[in-house]
Amino acid sequence: MRTVADEGGDGTDRVASLVDGVEYVYTVGMDADEVETRLRAAATGVLALADDGRAYAIPVSIHLADGRVYLRLSDEGGEDESRKLAFVETTEEAALVCYGFESERESWSVLVEGPLRPVEDADVDAATVNEEFGPLRVFDEAVDEVELHLYELQPTSITGRRTLGTEPEE
Repeated sequence: MRTVADEGGDGTDRVASLVDGVEYVYTVGMDADEVETRLRAAATGVLALADDGRAYAIPVSIHLADGRVYLRLSDEGGEDESRKLAFVETTEEAALVCYGFESERESWSVLVEGPLRPVEDADVDAATVNEEFGPLRVFDEAVDEVELHLYELQPTSITGRRTLGTEPEE
């Protein structure tokens, strides 16, 4: 690996790290419509939380409605009981990554950052949850012991990138 300094067209030095023989593909930023299309189509993402320098990332079910990003979390009980909810409570700004990978040269990702706000139980019922989210994944626990929690991720930043040639289908 070698590092080189290159004079940019605007007179600033640009530093690039070059690795001989490594394949790459160009990516471009997505506009707001492309980002919304990808988020609407995504059923899941990875939610990153933090607590005093410790990170915790979990797969979550998501739903986009009226420009708002909703997350469905469950409290599984057992050893991990409330671990994710404890991280939710201590996280000032969460990060959600949704992504798709069609091939080595075709992929996309959307990063949504912002605080989490609990959605009040009175605002949603089981029929709405079933309509807006996929089936709940239950792991080795009694279904009647699982508690659902809905949160809204209030975006302060949304960034989308895709490889060239991977425009979303309408």
